[in-house]
Amino acid sequence: MSAQSRSIVDADRARAYRAEGWWADGTIADAVVGHASLRPDEPAYLTPSGAVTWSQVERSSSVVAASLASLGVGPGDRVAVWFADVPMLHVAFIGVERAGATIVGIGARAGRREVAHVLGRTGASVILTAPTHAGRDAADAVAECIPEGQAVRHLVLDGDGTTVEPSTGGSALDVGPLAASELEARRQGPDALYLINSTSGTTGLPKCVVHTQNRWHYFHTQAVANGDLSGADVFLGAVPAPFGFGLWTSHVTPLLLGAPTVLLDRFSPAAAFEAIEEHGVTVLCCVSTQFIMMLADPELGNRDLTSLRAMFTGGEAVPYERALEFERSTGTTILQFYGSNETGLLSGTTLQDTPERRLRTAGRIVPEMQVRLFEGDRDVTSTGRGQPACRGPATSVGYLDDDAANAQLFTADGWMLMGDICEIDDDGYLTVVGRTSDIIIRGGKNISAPQVEADVATHPAVAHVAVVSMPDPVFGERVCAYVELIADADLDLAGLTGHLASHGVSKELYPERLIVLDELPRSSGAKVAKGELREDIRRRLEAEAAGAPTDTDEPVGAH
Repeated sequence: MSAQSRSIVDADRARAYRAEGWWADGTIADAVVGHASLRPDEPAYLTPSGAVTWSQVERSSSVVAASLASLGVGPGDRVAVWFADVPMLHVAFIGVERAGATIVGIGARAGRREVAHVLGRTGASVILTAPTHAGRDAADAVAECIPEGQAVRHLVLDGDGTTVEPSTGGSALDVGPLAASELEARRQGPDALYLINSTSGTTGLPKCVVHTQNRWHYFHTQAVANGDLSGADVFLGAVPAPFGFGLWTSHVTPLLLGAPTVLLDRFSPAAAFEAIEEHGVTVLCCVSTQFIMMLADPELGNRDLTSLRAMFTGGEAVPYERALEFERSTGTTILQFYGSNETGLLSGTTLQDTPERRLRTAGRIVPEMQVRLFEGDRDVTSTGRGQPACRGPATSVGYLDDDAANAQLFTADGWMLMGDICEIDDDGYLTVVGRTSDIIIRGGKNISAPQVEADVATHPAVAHVAVVSMPDPVFGERVCAYVELIADADLDLAGLTGHLASHGVSKELYPERLIVLDELPRSSGAKVAKGELREDIRRRLEAEAAGAPTDTDEPVGAH
């Protein structure tokens, strides 16, 4: 089967985007092979424990491809990758690509329920992990996540790509790198189904987004142009793959450019400072929460961060004063894109933009993304304010096998929607002014308030629950749960999170504060008045900061 016949995008669209230079014929694996040939001993990834060279990435990914081939994996098959953000995650991605299969990216912190949901929804037949996962034997962790009735084989990848199938007793698979001819026969083109990853929504378990490589190739070209990026740069990717921001900043763009990427075992200001100094990092990629943590660290003034020239941030609002202070403290220039895992970019800032434009807006609209503004089904672009939608070379294909979700994602005539309310000024610069969805953005991660509510409601002591965002100076927002309890029941935060853990809920969905009320406030329509709860938590935080009690206005119990 040819790569062209496996395309999942409209042929006319693909031809038009290639004619404009937005899409290409090469792939990420093609680029890695080229770098391994030209600079085999130069580093592709740098970690606290050492470097991984281009030749090592190429050879190890070929071994991974061979291991998958030995299991009969081929075009159309889905292979899950469940790793922390270490070099082997990226090797596994390339190996799956070279085997001709589709990557199913699972976040390192995903809980048992989420992993099972993604495996089931995608029909993955193989899952790749390190020997251990989150401090546990990976075989035990994986065994808990396999959906009932689904056959999923588990391969453990060692440091050089050697693969072990635990169910066979732990002996290494006897494979070597695939021959060039077989790799070429398995090669999928950049318009094929490349990756499926999960995304946070406003209801239910995560949806699965369908990606081609070419949508990320286009995003890459925009990043290169906006940040004047090249193979001479050194990236520090502080946002984990397989999610959109982490995907392009530590996988797509560095691999296509042939630039080394620094990966941290775990982000901290101290670890970031050390890596920037040691490796001469020029491009830092992080969410606002992370650079605020660096700014607040007293060691900032004692570290030499002058190698930094650009920092890409996103996933949440950029705080103007703090961003300006970070630029002054480090000499870097802060850039951002506005978009989502589904849409790609709608707008972006550049090195040529003024600080006011770069830090107070989400940048200028990208013309070829054809951004429109809607109010319901009505196009209100002429007013300069509404819910943004787009269709262009950066958009994904949509959600996997989910007609209901796709009906919410797209307008009736095919425009892909964001979940915000935005304004676009006369110069084409976009500013986010509100949201249409009930989500909490904690450190750049979208958290579904209805999903947290559904999880909290499973506790036998909870009668009613409402989840709202809680302002936080570091993370932007945290998760706060207000509950009514059944008669004579008691509940504290430790008891609630212990219950959620026992149900396999991902840690990022745990409430970080629990407030027990005799009765949740209701609107005239009998719905929970979340606006009152948001005001209540703001008032409580202000009172606590001033050292005053927080429960004098109503009989509540705060835990």
